Amino acid sequence: MIEKNDRERIIALIHREVVPAIGCTEPMAVALCTARCAEELGKRPQRIEVFLSANILKNAMGVGIPGTGMIGLPIAIALGALIGKSEYQLEVLRDLTPSALEEGKQFINEKRIGIHLKEGIQEKLYIEVKCSTDDDSTTAIISGGHTNFVYVGESSLAPSTFSSSSNLEGEDEIQLNMRLVYDFSMTAPLEEIRFILTTRDYNMKAANEAIKGNYGHNLGKTIDRPLSKGIFGNSIFSHIIAKTASACDARMGGAMIPVMSNSGSGNQGICATNPVAVFAQENENTEEELIRALMLSHLTAIYIKQSLGRLSALCGCVVAGIGSSVGITMLMGGDYNHVCRSVKNMIANLTGMICDGAKPSCSLKIASGVSTAVLSALLSMEGKCVTSAEGIVDDCVDKSIHNLTSIGADAMNMTDEMVLNIMTNKC
Repeated sequence: MIEKNDRERIIALIHREVVPAIGCTEPMAVALCTARCAEELGKRPQRIEVFLSANILKNAMGVGIPGTGMIGLPIAIALGALIGKSEYQLEVLRDLTPSALEEGKQFINEKRIGIHLKEGIQEKLYIEVKCSTDDDSTTAIISGGHTNFVYVGESSLAPSTFSSSSNLEGEDEIQLNMRLVYDFSMTAPLEEIRFILTTRDYNMKAANEAIKGNYGHNLGKTIDRPLSKGIFGNSIFSHIIAKTASACDARMGGAMIPVMSNSGSGNQGICATNPVAVFAQENENTEEELIRALMLSHLTAIYIKQSLGRLSALCGCVVAGIGSSVGITMLMGGDYNHVCRSVKNMIANLTGMICDGAKPSCSLKIASGVSTAVLSALLSMEGKCVTSAEGIVDDCVDKSIHNLTSIGADAMNMTDEMVLNIMTNKC
């Protein structure tokens, strides 16, 4: 068993990276920064100027804002200033009311908000908000993590002062590898990791709530309908895709439904959770097996993000899909070698899937990631694995993962720039 000190550090890491969020984490982080800035100002702002890194801008342009029926940053910023509470973190807008929404719309119509691309910064997650009145102004900055305030008012802050979800490396940040991820998930005392079941409670509830409305492209509901069942069948496979896509439909469509995120992404949290939870239920796995599989899935995603970075040009369904694949592999009875084969099979398939912003059609990419997760697990259990003679896969599973993340974090930077250019220059 892993030593208690290392177990505690891993658990602390999970608690930082697996947290509740309402709506897409990028616009919610902007709303959070705006709320904190308005609180510091101490009065209603007359003007708000927001400066964002390209990745934040990309991920916040086309996504629904919960409870508003609107998309994009202006309403998130307006509500952050008017009713947001920074103490709520990524649930910053949970006090939204119809009257507050109307007030937010009026704030936008009065053209009090300016949104700009922040030039000359290397950090991919950067949010700077300046709130002002005729005689006063103040600034708040989030950088490196969705809740990581580094500057408020006239003061620079230590990374931990306001952050509960920072990915900044510090002396307490344990560096993971696949063996450590697997051994921790399989051997940690059950009472220490039972908390991971809250991911199932949140994210499966989101899937079930999504059925009550029409959100996004209704992909989850479409897969559940009679015509689709004639194509996909009434199977574990179709149920996994439907329950995962439904939660994403609701989240990207602006439903006021909280989900449990992973590494700053609600979609990653959904994709790391729902496939594993559905498979465990229908395969009649024990609660302990479910707990350990969920832990394996979420911790695998966290491990990959340690070298990929919180935001990148690589779609999060690749990261979380790998997590769900290893979780399902374990539920099928797989051991460490089977898990490594599943990782390699996933990397061989999904590498290069681009992130072109948070939006309703994210459910389509998640469906692709989940489909590949199940396929990779099945191949692994049959003893099949993509070899080091093929593509970027290496004999070493950790090297394979770092090959993937080096492409997503470095080689795809030009792709990221082109995607943003396309998105901001449509006719």
